[in-house]
Amino acid sequence: MIFVAFVLTQLNCTKLTTADNSSETSANIPASNPIVETTQTNNAKPQETPLPTFTDANEALAEGDKLFDVNKNEEAIDTYKQAVRLNPDLAEAYFKLGIAQALVESLEGTTETTDETPSKTPVSSKKGKKDAPLIRTNSDKAFDNAVKAYKRILAKDPKDDVAQYNLGRSYNKLNQDREAEKALREAVKLKPEDSEYQTEFGAILIKLAHYEEAVRALKKALKIDENNSQAQELLEKAEAGRKRIDFGVNKIKQQQQQQAKQQQQQQQAKQQ
Repeated sequence: MIFVAFVLTQLNCTKLTTADNSSETSANIPASNPIVETTQTNNAKPQETPLPTFTDANEALAEGDKLFDVNKNEEAIDTYKQAVRLNPDLAEAYFKLGIAQALVESLEGTTETTDETPSKTPVSSKKGKKDAPLIRTNSDKAFDNAVKAYKRILAKDPKDDVAQYNLGRSYNKLNQDREAEKALREAVKLKPEDSEYQTEFGAILIKLAHYEEAVRALKKALKIDENNSQAQELLEKAEAGRKRIDFGVNKIKQQQQQQAKQQQQQQQAKQQ
């Protein structure tokens, strides 16, 4: 009897030890953290809606405008690219593609094209030798294509004032100021009572330091639309530039007059 009691006592101790170890083991297993799970769920990237594939260039252009207006620049660029693939003569799509790409390039500090085959333009030195080619941005290439497309439009209809205006804007984006001035001058001839045309014309004249003519164009823009704030700002710049030119010219005249007076006095002194 004593032996049987001893055995039963040992069995009970073993069960208690096993149960305790099981409890400790369970206690050491970390429970799932709802905060961590919630954070991971919230940090998951939302699925982006893929861009539709367009079959009409004008629809793609319109959708690109909507995307650009809400600052979805990359999506707008892809949509404008669809538009120009569908219609290589759609000048407006090239121009807006250039605008969107220029904005992305400025935000990213991009100075070189990201296309697989970069466009390079050789620059000729004064001695006639070709220097190292310049690598151009994607926006430059888009504006180049816009220029070509607008020229094709004007070849068919030289009196298309919208094409002339946007041709000038495209040249302006490429910093081809004289070509821009020529196109914009033609645009204001075709539609002189357009405040926007006169404003853009005044802006390019300021770049070329033709301040007197810029003042006239910008005053006309304000006469057409007195609420044209851009024209008002540009007019102030043009008038300031004109004053600087006038001051410089007057100073040169004064110097010339003083030199002439001194020479006259020297001649009179010699004669005496």
